Amino acid sequence: MDLADCYKKVRQRTDAICEPLQTEDYVVQPVVDVSPPKWHIGHTTWFFETFILKPYFAEYQEFDPNYNFVFNSYYESVGTRVIRTDRGNLSRPTVIDIKRYRKYVDDAMYNFLACGDVSEDIEELLILGFNHEEQHQELLLTDIKYILGHNPLFPAYSHDWHVPKVHHEENEFIKVEEGVYEVGFNGEGFCFDNELNRHKVYLNTYEISTNLVTNAEYLEFIEAGGYHDFRHWHAAGWDWVNSNQIEAPMYWHQIDGKWHNYTFHGLQPVNWHEPLNHISYYEAYAYASWKGMRLPTEFEWEIAATKFKWGLRWEWTESSYLPYPGFAKAPGAIGEYNGKFMVGQKVLRGASEVTSPDHSRLTYRNFFQPELRWQFTGIRLAK
Repeated sequence: MDLADCYKKVRQRTDAICEPLQTEDYVVQPVVDVSPPKWHIGHTTWFFETFILKPYFAEYQEFDPNYNFVFNSYYESVGTRVIRTDRGNLSRPTVIDIKRYRKYVDDAMYNFLACGDVSEDIEELLILGFNHEEQHQELLLTDIKYILGHNPLFPAYSHDWHVPKVHHEENEFIKVEEGVYEVGFNGEGFCFDNELNRHKVYLNTYEISTNLVTNAEYLEFIEAGGYHDFRHWHAAGWDWVNSNQIEAPMYWHQIDGKWHNYTFHGLQPVNWHEPLNHISYYEAYAYASWKGMRLPTEFEWEIAATKFKWGLRWEWTESSYLPYPGFAKAPGAIGEYNGKFMVGQKVLRGASEVTSPDHSRLTYRNFFQPELRWQFTGIRLAK
């Protein structure tokens, strides 16, 4: 593996994502879950400075000691940090400052990698860093969409954005027989620690849809009064719907009696054939209940996933985000990467149109709180 080439490619893709942005777009934080784009490019740079250059490159001089406080995300063992809600208040360092920081660290990384003295442990950290930046590339696009999609003018991110083609095949339910199956990562290559260890699970016989729920199908739920019928909602979901006056998926707007939604191309009429997007777990559960069905567990999803296309949407599952048998945190700050979040969240499986190329796997475990929907999330039904 050419580590310098891998580093260059992952860093260039982040730059390409930011290319359509104006300076003002880099600094906005509309809600706590959305980070300003400039914070993402600073944080991913900080990751390589903190975990590679500072401990392993003797010639390296830290760019600015204050940046550890600014760009540390949640690593308690690395020191104090700006709280997440205040990332949008960071008018300084400026976008130009952060781009200088990024170039400074990139130059140092190329010099470090040119030395050729990279141990197996450092290589593992580098590969984790590449995958970490790919995660932030997805978050960066997701956050950019939220920032622009909540701008009153609904500006397009890029008219060159490629929308994945949807193959309109007749929906069917495939049957998976009961039995003991193996789940979890197995084989060569990278995986996150939450995909380990591979283990056996028993599954009852179930059926799972070959297609994702479409916008047209979800519209039927809306028009049938689904958002006003408590029978289909968890108590927490019903409270969430009423407290936030939720009437439709995120980015949907009714204009002159017709539904539109915000896309990377700007505000557009809803494409009824496209898979549903930007819904919470609460909404996914309620829709499945309304249909007389349910969401698959993450293990049902994984076993069935080799039989159908996936990757257009992160799919909510009925599984809570918990450790696999034998899960162990890595020592030090890297051990804070996944394990500390294994409470109060739901697992999503698959990938989406904003997932970086080759970043996901059938065993990949994404996770979010049940009320969140700014991520590219959809529904696959089971019964």
